[in-house]
Parts: sequence; C-alpha cells; structure tokens
Amino acid sequence: MLIGRKKELESLNNAYNSSRAEFVIVYGRRRVGKTYLVQQAFNGNFAFRVTGLFKKNKRRQLENFTNALAEYSGYDMDIPKDWYEAFRLLKKYLQSLDLERKVVFIDELPWMATAKSDFVGALESFWNGWGANEDSLKLIVCGSASSWFSENVFNDKGGLFNRDTMRIYLKAFSLRETEDFFVYQGITLSRYEIIECYMILGGIPYYLRKLNKSLSLSQNIDMLFFHPKALLFDEFTHLYDALFNKSEDYVRIVQALSAKRSGLTQKEILANIGMQQSGNFSKMLDNLIVSDIISKITTYGARQKEERYVLTDFYTIFYFRFIKGNNSMDSAFWTNRLDSPSLDAWRGLSFERVCLLHLNEIKAKLGITGVATETYSFEKKSCGENDKGAQIDLIIDRRDQIINVCECKYSRNVFTIDKNYHNTLKNKVDKFKEFSKTRKAVHTTMITTFGLGNSMYDNSVESVITADDLFAINSNLYLK
Repeated sequence: MLIGRKKELESLNNAYNSSRAEFVIVYGRRRVGKTYLVQQAFNGNFAFRVTGLFKKNKRRQLENFTNALAEYSGYDMDIPKDWYEAFRLLKKYLQSLDLERKVVFIDELPWMATAKSDFVGALESFWNGWGANEDSLKLIVCGSASSWFSENVFNDKGGLFNRDTMRIYLKAFSLRETEDFFVYQGITLSRYEIIECYMILGGIPYYLRKLNKSLSLSQNIDMLFFHPKALLFDEFTHLYDALFNKSEDYVRIVQALSAKRSGLTQKEILANIGMQQSGNFSKMLDNLIVSDIISKITTYGARQKEERYVLTDFYTIFYFRFIKGNNSMDSAFWTNRLDSPSLDAWRGLSFERVCLLHLNEIKAKLGITGVATETYSFEKKSCGENDKGAQIDLIIDRRDQIINVCECKYSRNVFTIDKNYHNTLKNKVDKFKEFSKTRKAVHTTMITTFGLGNSMYDNSVESVITADDLFAINSNLYLK
C-alpha cells in the first residue's frame, strides 16, 4: 500500500508504458520514501538494480556495481577499471535480454559519483550513446542528495543537461497524508497530537513508521530521541552527511538560522558564520532549499522587499532546540517537560512553519484556491519606548485586492482574544499598513488549533482557520 504519491505513481506508470526510452530522476529529502515508491511502482521487477555505497571510494563502488550485475546476469565478472567499462558491461547485459520493458534502477546514484571518478561522463556516454535510442529501456535513478542532481544535471550545461525525460520531486507528507499514514499503521492520535508529532518528525515516512502504537506520543518521542541509544538521537549527522559534501559548512548555516525565528538575510548569515559572499555560498543556500531544509521568504516593506531564509525542516529545528548539547541523561526528558516554557516557545515557532508549508490548505479555507497570490512575512523593529514594533507570521497578498494578515497561534484550547491581544493585532495591522502603503483591504486571519472563543474583540478578525482546516485536502491517498 502507498499513502499519497498518486501523481508520482502515475508518472512512473506513464514512463513504464511509454513507447520511448525513459530517463527518470526521483529525488527528495533523505528518508522521504523514494526507494519505496519505485519498488512499489514496478513491483520489484527490475532488469537490473544497484544501490550506491555511502562514502566509499571508486574501487568499492565499482565492485558493488559489478557484483550486482553478476548476480542479475548469472556470469562472473572482473571488476572493471573505470565507469566507462562498467556501463559497457551493463549495456551488453541489457542487449542480451529479450524483454519488452527493461527497467534499470540505480538507487543513491550521487554516492557513486566519487571525486575524480568521471562517473557522470560514463553515465552520459551510456545514455547519450546508446540508452536514449533503446525504446525498451527505462532508466530510473534516485538520490537523497538533491543538490547533486541540481548541480550535475538540472543546471549543468554538460552532456546530461536536459537529457532526463522526467523528474519526480518527492515531498514529505502533508498533515492529511500523515494522518492517513497513522490510520493505516493502526496508530491512534488526535489531530492536536498529529500536529505536535509533525512539528518534531515532519511528514517523513521513515520517522513516522518508528512510532509504537502502544505508547503515548510523549513516550514515543522519549523512546526515539532521549532513551539510551535512541534511534533518532544521532540522525542529524547521518542526514547532513548523506545530503551534502562538506556538510559541516551547511550545518553552520542551519545552526545560525535555528537561532532566529524570523530568519536571516544572506548578509546576516555570512556575518553570523564568518564567511565571505561567494558563488559557493549562494549555491549552498540553493542546495539547502532544494533539499527541503530551509525556505526563502520575502519580507514586505515600504521601500524594498527583502529576501530572508528560514529553517523549515522540523527535525533540524527540534534537534537544535532539544537534542544538541542535551546532557540531562533523562530518558523521560520530553514527558517531564510537556508544560515547560521552552516547549511552548518551540510549539509557537514550529506551528508557524506548519502553516507556511500548508498554504494550499489555508487558501482553500479562504476560498481563494484559484486566485493568484504572493506570500510574505513582515517585521518592523521597535524604534523606542512608544513604538513596540511588529512581526507578522504570514501575509497573503491577493490579486483580488485583499491582503490577509495571518496570525498563527498554537493553543491547547479554544483561543480567546482579550484586550491586550486585540491591541497587539491592531498594532501589527497598523504597522503593516503604514509601511506597505497598500490600498488593498487588509483582513486579519487567525490560524489556531481549536478556533476562537467568544469575546467582545472577535470583530477584530475577519476569518478563522483551525487545525481541522489544515487537514482538509485529500487527494485519493490510498493506492494499491
């Protein structure tokens, strides 16, 4: 069974049934389910399959490739001297098969492309010189290092540029898909708990699958992160090493972003980590974006629109808040701190990120799915005792002459707007109007877990979005 992935599965089926050669790239964050998707799509019926080895040299990669080819072909083979010879052996084997469809699956392909191995040149020669003209060939390649595909295929002007016939970008589950995944796994959680779980694990199937249905959510978090030898305690190092070369530079960037709720500009990041502006630095930011670790947002102002980078990978946020430097030795760390101020502060930040990643659901609730929009954040720093400043989590600027100023509020109960909060909302809207000089109507939208309680200040809000609304979109999730 597959949860979600309807469009992705349909694309793979179309590639299989097409009358031409196909070169399909499936990419996305580590642990997001790329390999599982390909296995299910083709029911394991591969003419050849091999998986790259993590941080192994050229010799070991060639040995691994050749051993897999020998197993499929039934013939003993000497380890070839280079990748050109290895792909010639693969070509010879495929030519010997009398099959209408020859599906070749190379998993974790970027790991094979070790330094100075000329793997890319050999793959280019294999595809351009032979594979692209073999209508029966369906070459499927996967990789967690999305940045590698960006640098070596999507944006490179070499021989593989625009040679792929299909790209499938596999995203993490949405809240609705996460809920359906739990139902399929027999795990019973309320939607409030699902959101909290999502704010820790994200919609990453590998992580979600590790929950024990006989334990509470807090017990599961303790088991996964804080028990001795917990499964995900050291996942951070594995994640970044798998995604990036020289991962320590990437870690410095995300650590800087983890300390700033509203994000940082490029200039601020550079100052924080002590680096100089360069093409390599800009490429690192792009790689973090394509790997679903950070997002780029625009800060709305009167005179300029400034790009800022925010950390949006939930596991990474959780790691810097509660795992890095945690020497408490408390195996019930999470359960014992459920009501602590530090957890409440983290919940507020992470819920903002949940809303940012569920814009389609928010737009659907506002009835503007078909309306062109642009999204921003807004920050006006305090200029003195009589100027409190203002920060707005999410601004939706609509083509239909309305701007939704969205306030994201994570609450354990129905949230009631009192006088102080009413004044806070009014100050935010006033500051935004003053800076934006907009002539559009500005509507205040509250996004909160259980909606609003009755108060005399409810008229300060034009629309309310609840947690249930963030679960609303369902796209035929269960697939055989």
